[in-house]
Amino acid sequence: MMALNRHRLKYLASHGALGAKTTQKLLARTDLLLSVILIGNNLFNTIIPVLTTSIALHTFGHDNVVLSVATGIVAFLIIVFAEITPKIVGATYPEKIALPASLLIAPLMRVTKPVVWFVNLFANGLLRILHINTHKTNDQRLSTEELRTIVLESGSFMPTKHRSILLNLFDLENITVDDVMIPRRRIEALDFGAPLDDILHQLETCYHNRLIVYQGDIDRVLGVLHVRKTLASLHNQDLERETLRELLAEPYFVPTGTPVYQQLQYFQESRHRLALVVNEYGELQGLVTPEDIIEELIGEFTTTLPRSGTGRGGWNDEGECIVPGSMPLRELNRWLHLTLPTDGPKTLNGLILEVLEEIPEGDVCVQIGDVKLEVLRSDDQSVRTVKLFQPGAKQRTGALGKAKKLLPGR
Repeated sequence: MMALNRHRLKYLASHGALGAKTTQKLLARTDLLLSVILIGNNLFNTIIPVLTTSIALHTFGHDNVVLSVATGIVAFLIIVFAEITPKIVGATYPEKIALPASLLIAPLMRVTKPVVWFVNLFANGLLRILHINTHKTNDQRLSTEELRTIVLESGSFMPTKHRSILLNLFDLENITVDDVMIPRRRIEALDFGAPLDDILHQLETCYHNRLIVYQGDIDRVLGVLHVRKTLASLHNQDLERETLRELLAEPYFVPTGTPVYQQLQYFQESRHRLALVVNEYGELQGLVTPEDIIEELIGEFTTTLPRSGTGRGGWNDEGECIVPGSMPLRELNRWLHLTLPTDGPKTLNGLILEVLEEIPEGDVCVQIGDVKLEVLRSDDQSVRTVKLFQPGAKQRTGALGKAKKLLPGR
């Protein structure tokens, strides 16, 4: 009874399993259940040695040797067959034994109720003297970490994809829009002051259905332009700035540090499809869409947008991969199955600069955890291109030969 999984028992009871509801009722009053079981157990454990000893003395005479042998044999049999073996079997197969047994214990509890009440009268008095409150609610709720452990240990009972989605769902509490947003430098935006021909060309060739429109500086956002609707409205007429301005939708701003789960609720309530992330000074830091958040749960969507030259090939035959320094760490970890730290900088460039504490000049190699990286190209502002070496893969001789600096793991 005590070894039963309460959540599993609740599931069995909801599906009408034989004895499940009865077992639930018994476990709801653990004090009465234990009293009945222990009273019956100790009663038989007391009666059997007394009877056996009496029979032995009556048969073989009143002899101390007979008394000692009879007591030893009975004690051995009780310990092996009435205590250790049944309890091990019960703990190993709790469902198979507890559910049928509850059908016998339930009526036994009703029959022995007066005896149980009398015994508990003394037991409860002792508990009150010891200031032990047995009426406190036993909280059976599981924490997020406990649920995560259950999912991780589900093994073959749950498909890998489903398990991954559940684990990602638990992580939403600790992720902010800063972790999933498209950074400022990767935003494709439209300059309202550009020549009309350039604006029209950008509308016809852009990869997105919505574009940020700004005036002069990207921090001066005028609105969000729906590209497909704009092109449809311009059919058989020339593009004019006033017409373009009328088609702009009001921009939707959110502060940095907004929890991802909360932002997803905001998207549902406001019906917006794009949010601009700004810092405390009102400067644009990036943009986030519902798709960016959903990708954290189920993985990346198939898209025609080129991924900054990374492609989708991942590791090559030599266990190497070249990626841009601006690539977000969470995206990189998910794509290449790495474990780079994400509790600090959000991009690969930021992580390398934090470890090196300087902007590297020339070829520099660094190892962060179990991942080796080689800076291929950098400028005065940031790391542009990085080569990653797959953990555990055999590296070709001289792959890191050009390195000028090697740092230990972070």
